[in-house]
Amino acid sequence: MTITKVDLIKWAKRMSYALGLLLALFICFYASIYFGLWGKIPDSKQLAQLKQSQATQVLDANNDLIGKIYVYDRQSIKFEDFPKHLIDALVATEDVRFYEHNGIDSKSLLRVFFKSILMSNDSSGGGSTITLQLAKNLFGRKNYGPFGIVINKIRESIVARRIEKLYSKDEILTLYLNTVPFPDNTYGIESASEKFFNSHTKDLSLVQSATLVGSLKANTGYNPRRYPERSGARKNVVINQMVKYGFLSEAEANKATTDSIVIDYQNYAPNEGLAPYFRAEIKKQLDSLLKQKQFRKPNGEMYNIYHDGLKIHTTLDNTMQRYAEAAMQEHMSDLQRQFEKAYGQNAPWLKGKSAFEAAKKRLKSYRKYKAQGLDDQAITDSLQRPHQIDRFSWDEITVASMSTLDSLEYYSKFLNAGLVSLDPSNGAIKAYVGGIDYGFFQFDHIVQSKRQVGSTFKPFVYTAALEQGMDPCTYIPLKAITYTDVNNWRPTNAGGLDDEDLNYNLQKALSNSVNTIAVKVLYETGLGNVIAQAKKMGIESHIEAVPSIALGSSNLTVLELAKAYTTYVNGSKASNPVFINKIEDKDGNIIASFEDLHPEAQNNSMAFSNETRQVMLEFMKATVNEGTATRLRSTYQLPNALAGKTGTTQDNKDGWFVGIMPKLVTVTWVGNDNQQIGFSSTGLGQGANSALPIFAKYLQKLNADSKFNSITKASFENPTEAVLNSLNCDPTKTDGFFKRLFGNKKEERQFKKQEKKNKKGGGIFGWLKKKDKDE
Repeated sequence: MTITKVDLIKWAKRMSYALGLLLALFICFYASIYFGLWGKIPDSKQLAQLKQSQATQVLDANNDLIGKIYVYDRQSIKFEDFPKHLIDALVATEDVRFYEHNGIDSKSLLRVFFKSILMSNDSSGGGSTITLQLAKNLFGRKNYGPFGIVINKIRESIVARRIEKLYSKDEILTLYLNTVPFPDNTYGIESASEKFFNSHTKDLSLVQSATLVGSLKANTGYNPRRYPERSGARKNVVINQMVKYGFLSEAEANKATTDSIVIDYQNYAPNEGLAPYFRAEIKKQLDSLLKQKQFRKPNGEMYNIYHDGLKIHTTLDNTMQRYAEAAMQEHMSDLQRQFEKAYGQNAPWLKGKSAFEAAKKRLKSYRKYKAQGLDDQAITDSLQRPHQIDRFSWDEITVASMSTLDSLEYYSKFLNAGLVSLDPSNGAIKAYVGGIDYGFFQFDHIVQSKRQVGSTFKPFVYTAALEQGMDPCTYIPLKAITYTDVNNWRPTNAGGLDDEDLNYNLQKALSNSVNTIAVKVLYETGLGNVIAQAKKMGIESHIEAVPSIALGSSNLTVLELAKAYTTYVNGSKASNPVFINKIEDKDGNIIASFEDLHPEAQNNSMAFSNETRQVMLEFMKATVNEGTATRLRSTYQLPNALAGKTGTTQDNKDGWFVGIMPKLVTVTWVGNDNQQIGFSSTGLGQGANSALPIFAKYLQKLNADSKFNSITKASFENPTEAVLNSLNCDPTKTDGFFKRLFGNKKEERQFKKQEKKNKKGGGIFGWLKKKDKDE
C-alpha cells in the first residue's frame, strides 16, 4: 500500500491532535494539582513561616547534650555552623548543579528520561534536586493510588519552585540539612553528628561529613553503626564525587578514602543513654512547669516539649554521671551474684515461696482475671502462657520465651540501687542514678521510692540532742533496756555488743552505730524534739511518733535524705535540690531563669547552730576513720576529707550509705523492690557492704580525674577551739564497783521518769510494730 502525502498530512494532524489532547489533559491534571484538588499545596505565606518539629535538648551544667525529648529527633543549627566540606560533599553527591537551577534540574530530568526510561540505563542517577528533596522532607508524601508517584512529584516541583523564590541557596541548604532524615530515626545533621560521632556539626571531619552525606542514599543500608563496611564504601563514593567536581584534591581524597570511620555512638532515646532516670524526672517537672502562666509563649499558648525545640539547662555533670553509673554497674553486677549464691536453692523469690505468691497477687493481670471471677488455678494457668520478651541480665540482654509467672520469678531476684550527689552549697544535682537499668526497671529510687532509712536517721537524733543541750562527752551505757511504754520493746545491738559495764560517749556511739544508745539519746532528748529537728533539716515525709525512729524505721526518699545531710556542710542550712537552672526557647530566649524556677532558694533558715554542725561533722568523720565506714580507708584507700553514715534496716532489706565531703553530699541505697525480700545475712546486706562500695568506686573515679580536684581535694573547715574542747574526752568509760552495784536501778528510774513525762505529753510513742535493727 502506497502512503500518499495526503495520508501523511492526516496522520500528522491526528498525532498533533492527540498530542494536543494529551498536553491539554496534562495541563488540566497539573492545574488540578496546582489549585489543590488533590490536597492543598503550601502557599508562599506558609512556606515563609516554615516551622518544623524540633527535639527539646536536655543539657548538662557544661552545656553538653545528655538527652532529648522528641517525636522526631531533630534540632536546628545555622548555616554558619556547617563546615565547607559538608556542603561540598552534599552538593557533589546529591545535586551538583544546585547553584544553577531554580529548584528543578531540567538537564538531570532529561538525562533520567532518556537514559533510564528509553535506554533502561540504571546508572543515569536521579533527577531529584536538593530543593525537591527538601519539599518532600518538609511535607511528606500521600497515597494517591496508581497516580501517587506522579502527583507527589508534581506537588514537590511546585513547592520547590516556591521555595526557590522565597529563600536563598544558603537558606535552602540550611533547611535541608536541618530536616533530612539520617539513620536510626534521626532528623537533621546536628542530631546525626551528635548521635554517631558525639560531635557538633561545626566540628565534623571530612570523613565524618562524607559518611553522613553518604547515608542519605539509603538510611538503613548505609547506617555506619550497623553496616560499617558498606558505609565506608559509600563514604568513598562521596569523596570521589567531590574530586570529580573539583571540591577536593587527589591528595586530600587519598587520605580520606583510607581513613576508617570511627563511631562514637550516643543514644538519646528516652529509655537509653546517659542519665535516663534524671531525664524522666526532668520531663515530669517540665510537664508541670510549662503549664504555669508565667512560663508560656507570648501569645498565651503552652510550649510543647516534643515540638518546640526548647533547651533545658540542668545542673547535672555528664562526666560525674558516667562515673556514678559505672560505679553502680561494677558493684551491683558483683553483688547480685553474691546475693543469688548466698540463697542458693532456698531463694525467697522462687515460685511457691510466700514472697513470690504475694507478688503474684499484686500483678495487674492477676487482679484483672480475679475481677472476672476466675479461681486461682485458672488465673495461674493463664499466667503460665509463654511469650517472647527481652530479658535483662548483667552480662547481656537476650530474647527469651517466658510466661508472666516465669518473668515475675526471674525479675524478683534483682537487687536495685539508687545514687544522688548534691552540691551542698546550692542543691545542684551533679549525679543521679535512679536504678540499675531504666529500660527494664523504670521505677525511680531517688524520688519515687520511700524506704526505711536505718541508722542514717541517727545523726538527726544526735543533732537534736546537742541542740537540746546534751554534752558531746555524755557517757551512756551500752546495755539494753526494756521500754514498758512500748509493749516491752527491748532494742539490742548487732554483733552481740552488750557489755553492761561499758559506756560510750556520743561520738563513739554514733560512729559505731550503737542501737541501745541511740534510743536512750532519743528518750533523753524527747521524741517531739527529734522529729522537729528532722523537719528543720528538710525531711518532708511523715515521721511516725514512735521511738523506733531512732533506729531508722521512718520511710524516706533518697533525695530528701540527701537534702537533710547538706545541712552539715552548708552552714546548717538545708539545700533545696535543683534539677533545672534555666529554660530557653529554640532561639536562645530565656523562658525561665533559676530565680523564676527556685524562688525558695533564698528562704532557708539555719536548722541548728554552727557549734552543733561542727560537732556532728566530727562524729561522722569518726564513722569513716574508726567506725562502721572504715572500708573507705582500708579497702578503697580513699584519702579524701570524708564524713559519713552507714545504715541497714530490719532483716537486711535496705542498705544505705551517706558520704559527706566539703563540696559534695552523696547518698547510695541498695535493696530489692519486693520489700519481703532482704539479704540472707547482715555481712552481705549491711550498708557498709551493699551501698558503701558504690560511693567508694564513684569517688575513686572522681579522684583519678584532675577535672574534679576542686571537689576531691577540698578540706573541711577546722573546728573551733570550743568544739575541740567539748570533744576532749575518752571514747569509752567502764562503770566502777558502786556504779555497777547501784547504777542499774538508778538508770531504770531515770528512764521510767522520762517515759511518764512522754506519756503525759500525749502518749506520743503509740504502739511499736517492728523491732528494727541496724549494724
